[in-house]
Amino acid sequence: MARLAGIDVARGTAVLGMVTAHVGPDAPGRTATADRVLELADGRSSALFVVLAGLSLALLSGGRAPAVARDLTRARVRIAARALVVLAVGLALERLDTPILVILPTYAVLFLAGCAVLTWTVRTLVAAAATVALVAPAVREAVGLDADPGAGLLGDLALLLVGPHYPALVWSAYLLAGLALGRCDLTAPEVQRRTALVGGALAVVGYGGGWLGRLLAEDPALLSTRPHASSPVEVVGNTGVALLVVAACLAAAPRLPRALSPLAAVGALAFTAYTAQVVVVAAVGPQIVWQPLWTSWLVVVVATVLACWAWRAWLGRGPLERLLHGVSARVAERVVPRAAPVG
Repeated sequence: MARLAGIDVARGTAVLGMVTAHVGPDAPGRTATADRVLELADGRSSALFVVLAGLSLALLSGGRAPAVARDLTRARVRIAARALVVLAVGLALERLDTPILVILPTYAVLFLAGCAVLTWTVRTLVAAAATVALVAPAVREAVGLDADPGAGLLGDLALLLVGPHYPALVWSAYLLAGLALGRCDLTAPEVQRRTALVGGALAVVGYGGGWLGRLLAEDPALLSTRPHASSPVEVVGNTGVALLVVAACLAAAPRLPRALSPLAAVGALAFTAYTAQVVVVAAVGPQIVWQPLWTSWLVVVVATVLACWAWRAWLGRGPLERLLHGVSARVAERVVPRAAPVG
């Protein structure tokens, strides 16, 4: 599938949002209004990242016309291979022992789960996303896995599925929503307008419903809209914000290609950019996270944008993106080789 600049712009927005959530900014005497503005990046950026992951799965498997037969098998093999590479990098980043909660292991699990739903219709994907958003948080709350479930593979898997950070069971709603969006004609203005309208409605219903519910309910656990609450209202609200951002980026990218090219470059190198910021935090030390400054945040953001922009212009695909593409293509060719041409 041809690259869509708007999707790269949205992905770049998600990456810089996560950088903001991780390394600042902060300053003495900051107002409550500034706090609320800066908190917009926390939780919503990672949710946008996963919605875009679902959209990427759709594009990798045919876009509006889902792959079938041999092409579908190849797409599933490529996605599974990518998931394993992402998982390996994520586990390596976790071993750096930074204060950052690395999303990549959950991202990999969601990629693997996404292989099973590539043939679902848009209507089925939307219904599944809504069901997961409403039901999965209650299931996770009932499990109550907020502490270490024990060492070993089963304990690690349990944390990935229903743990306190990026629980895949709940966050699969974002993936399903993105996959449904990726099955639409993203270049059509009508689709972009409809996406924005749906996103706005979901944001109002999610965050507004959470605010109203907290006024009426005695137990607000499943009505919290704080970042990473993984409650139904937060998932609905975050999905709405993600759809709004994607719609805005799709509409703006063709109109402002030069102005948005630096941000699109970050999105095109999202895997590399995300990994690099974790490595930078490990090298600088945890104080950049626990004692964030405007200056350190600006340095990281500007350096990320300039490095990605230059690499994209001179060298094309990013280093980790090359690894991801190369491994997935070779594995797919070995497991499901392309049919030999006739004649």
